[in-house]
Formats: sequence, C-alpha cells, structure tokens
Amino acid sequence: MINLDSQFSNILKKYKDIENSLNNIENISSENLIKLNREYADLKPIVDKIEEYREEQIEIYNLNELVDDKDQEISKIAEVELIEKKKIIRLLESELLRLLIPKDVNDSKNSILEIRAGTGGDEASLFASDLLSMYQRYADYNSWKFEILSLSETGLKGVKEVICNISGTNVFSKLKYESGVHRVQRVPTTESSGRVHTSAATVAVLPEAEEIDIEIEEKDLRIDVFRSSGPGGQSVNTTDSAVRITHIPSGIVVSQQDEKSQHKNKAKAMKILRSRILDNEIQQKNKERSQQRKNQVGSGDRSERIRTYNFPQGRVSDHRINLTLYNLSEILEGKIDDLINPLIAEDESKKLADMKNE
Repeated sequence: MINLDSQFSNILKKYKDIENSLNNIENISSENLIKLNREYADLKPIVDKIEEYREEQIEIYNLNELVDDKDQEISKIAEVELIEKKKIIRLLESELLRLLIPKDVNDSKNSILEIRAGTGGDEASLFASDLLSMYQRYADYNSWKFEILSLSETGLKGVKEVICNISGTNVFSKLKYESGVHRVQRVPTTESSGRVHTSAATVAVLPEAEEIDIEIEEKDLRIDVFRSSGPGGQSVNTTDSAVRITHIPSGIVVSQQDEKSQHKNKAKAMKILRSRILDNEIQQKNKERSQQRKNQVGSGDRSERIRTYNFPQGRVSDHRINLTLYNLSEILEGKIDDLINPLIAEDESKKLADMKNE
C-alpha cells in the first residue's frame, strides 16, 4: 500500500530544496538551471494539491471534534459537513494518486516521427502518405510545428520513407503510443475486381534528444559526404552536400540529402542521430525491465501490430486495448484524440494499479 503522508513529506522537501537552489543560482550551471526549473514546474501542481489536501484534513479533524459537541444543533451541522468533506478528501486522494504516477521523463519533449512503407508494394507507400497527412493535421490541431526533415517518395504520390520533427507542448506524451505497425485494409485504385488488399506501414516516434540528453564525442562519429541523388540515382546537386553520419559504438547510421547545404544536412542528421541513440537507450532499458514492459500499453516495439484501418467498414481498431471506432474518415483528417486518450487512460490505470500493489 502507498504511504501517502511519507510521499507527501518527501515531495514537499524536494520542492523546498529546489526552491532554495533557484534562489541561489550563482553556482548553478545553465544546464542544471534548466533541469531544476523543469523539476520545479513539474512539482508545483502536486505541491498545490498536497496543501489543499492537508487543509481539508485539518477541517475534518476540527469537524470530528464538533460532532461530539454537547450542543445537538452544532453536532448535526458538523455531521453533515463531515460527510461532504470526506467526499472531497476521497476525490483529492484520487487526484493526488494520479499526480504521483511516475512521469515519463521524455513526455515534455518534442518528437522525431518516422514513417516507412511496409509490406504491400505501392498500396503500402500510399498508406504511408495517408499517415503522414494524418499526423500533419493532428499537429495543426495541437498548434505544433511540423517539419519534414527527409522524404523519399514514389512515382504514385506515395511515401517510401519520411522523417519529421514535431515540436510544441508535450508532443511525445501523446505521440509515443503511435509507434508500431499500422495495417490498412482497402480496395486499391488499381484493383479492377474490387478485392480488398492488406498492406502496412511502420511508425516510429522518438523523443527528440537535446545535447544535454546525449553526449556524442567526435571520435565516435564517421562522417561521409557525397552528391545527393534523386529517383533513379541521377545527381540532383553538383556539390558534395549530402551527409552520412555513422555512430560507431551503436552502429546507427543517418543519411541526409534534402538540403543544398552540407552544413544544414549535417545539422538535420545530428538531430535525428541524437534521437535514435536516445531511443535505443530507452529500448534497452525496456528490455531489462521486461515485466514492467508487459504491463505498459504498447512497448514501443516497432514490430508490434498496433492498429488496423479498415476502409470498407469505415473502422479503426486498436489491438492493444481492444478499441474499435467507426469514424475512419475523421481519424484520417487528424482527429486521433479518440484513439490516443483511451491509451493514455489505460496506461495510467495500469501504473496506478502497480503503485497500489507495491
């Protein structure tokens, strides 16, 4: 069982310590200052709720004393108020437990979104294009900035692979549930018999790593430059502006050629590389905590089939929580909160159950 009083005392002490540190910033580095400000902002709503909870506890203590008052009228009024206060305290306890759920340290980060056409040929690349459009519109609804870093298209307006940077408020906290295999069932435009085909695309959502998150040493990098090429391999640039960066310890390779400037391509490639290295570390930690990973809603495993989009029935099914919706057209327009919010709720519910059992 959770010892709330002990947890509250620890949180209040930590909050006070951070507050004292922020009042004496002379000896704090800029990196630590950013970290402390984030921690302080994260703890503030919990501290406010704890103070509200403790004030209600004091009122309940006082009302319990009034219930025993010799004046019957005062005693009855106190009993009525006590019933209401106990309802309030139960609600506050529930809210506090939710606030105490361990936060994913990456939730507030921006995201690198990668979409790749999977099995299904041209139809898979067209579906990857649909997913790209869906996430672009979702970003618009949330007032997030959506930037395409790298795009490889087919001749049929399909997408072989696209890498995007999405920045805004709490981007990763919502998009992290999108990683996995997305399957589509529909009749391709080229199918004369009207037969339904099944194809797939893979989505990977990575927390965007800042330089303070991942330290990369120059000696661990191999950087190659070459001329960028278009479809069919023809050169689309007369200078060696394309960049390929290999992170030797992990073997992760990132190529970038969309910009005409080698400097810009290198900056974009480093952004993607840092995020992939951070994601690789997260995946390793998840494997080490295999039992915890089973209890999570979706492990972020790229090979896990997470969702099916069935066009003939206008249906979308999320296989992780057995959720089925019949608003496919709206979802493809970017209105995917109906899918994401239940995943967040289920994840919180499981984490809350784990906390209570500890």
